[in-house]
Amino acid sequence: MTESTTAARARERDSGALVPPKRRYLTSGRPPGVRTRSRSRGGQAAWLLAAVVVLALLAAASLAIGARGLPLATVWQGLTQFDPANGDHAVVHARIPRTVLGLLAGGALGLAGAAMQGVARNPLADPGIMGVNAGAALAVVTGIYVFGISSLTGYIWFAFIGAAVAAVVVYVIASLGRDGATPVKLALAGAALSAGLFSLMNVILVSSQDTLDRFRFWQVGGIAGRDWSAVLPGLPFLAIGTVIVLCTGRILNSLALGDDIARGLGQRVGLARGVTALGIVLLCGSATALAGPIGFVGLVIPHAVRFLTGPDYRWILPFSLVLAPALLLGADIIGRVVLLPGEVPAGIITALVGAPVFVWLIRRGKGAGL
Repeated sequence: MTESTTAARARERDSGALVPPKRRYLTSGRPPGVRTRSRSRGGQAAWLLAAVVVLALLAAASLAIGARGLPLATVWQGLTQFDPANGDHAVVHARIPRTVLGLLAGGALGLAGAAMQGVARNPLADPGIMGVNAGAALAVVTGIYVFGISSLTGYIWFAFIGAAVAAVVVYVIASLGRDGATPVKLALAGAALSAGLFSLMNVILVSSQDTLDRFRFWQVGGIAGRDWSAVLPGLPFLAIGTVIVLCTGRILNSLALGDDIARGLGQRVGLARGVTALGIVLLCGSATALAGPIGFVGLVIPHAVRFLTGPDYRWILPFSLVLAPALLLGADIIGRVVLLPGEVPAGIITALVGAPVFVWLIRRGKGAGL
């Protein structure tokens, strides 16, 4: 070996090129093999700030737009100088719980979808497609029909149980066979389970008019007609689920490399998946109990986010937390004005947006994993 070759190897070693992958991961926070975009952290932070600004504008529009449109100046006065005798101010305050629910449910669905895609290494994973929303909905209907549950607090507990059971059943079914839980098998198992659960739910609904009356406005998914009594019970569960999932960025980066490499990096794969799944169930159960089974938000947003962030879940998760409620609020605003004086539930608008994206993802042929 010549002196120049030795010097070149020394420079590579000093630059970190020969540092073992595990050590490089521990120091950088990014698993080896996961390519990231060249955009700096400052650039990512700037995009995130822009997303927050967009979300704030949509929140303001949610308070101003509806069957009775209001100028933003009136909205600001209603928030800062509320006059009970002013009808416009009363409209503003009546729309606040609806807007807050859109922020909470949208953020929960976006986070859950991104985390679900990371845990399953499946670009088609989504709380609606994977059967989680259907399980929560069937559990809520069962609670209404069998136990007479009528409060949102009761809905939440049944939604948690249904979401958790559905997630476990889908994964077990998809794991059968030689190849294990492949992305396509997970999507097919989720779609089949959703169809079956919704069929059982319809059997209950057609046999009980009282259950149908309580359930029908919740079933389509939306944030209209909600007040603070429908929002406050879910806050603790949403907060816990959000904290859990936001702390799993490094875990999801490791799992993206495969179980064997994740174990080689010192990751306890089973525990990591279990903790992340707990956060997903808390988010999905709470969002479904609060707003009904709104689909496709957790599918569309993580894929849109990856165009800005690349595959690093430390950025995907916070971006999803901000942009998913922007999508839900935007869908709700469109639903208010598209068929005046009536309204189209936000769940229908998100389905119109998300269904073509789902078809595009399947036809693109990139179902092998993330």
